[in-house]
Amino acid sequence: MPAQDGTGPQGMGPLTGRGLGPCGYGMRRGFGMGCGRGFGFRRQVTLTEDEEKKILSEELKELELEKQEIEKRLKEIK
Repeated sequence: MPAQDGTGPQGMGPLTGRGLGPCGYGMRRGFGMGCGRGFGFRRQVTLTEDEEKKILSEELKELELEKQEIEKRLKEIK
């Protein structure tokens, strides 16, 4: 989270990034407790297959967009 001000990436709010910063502990979106919440333990998250499928589909779309941006930048550099 930039400047630790709670605004999240690009000012879009918390839990909008990929969970790679100090609050996400490398967890994917929505599953990390983040920045000291949870007092040393994590909630057990139980998802239905439909919920998991929806989350994974959305994450795949975001990864594909990110891949396209990376490929575009690589072409610009070459």
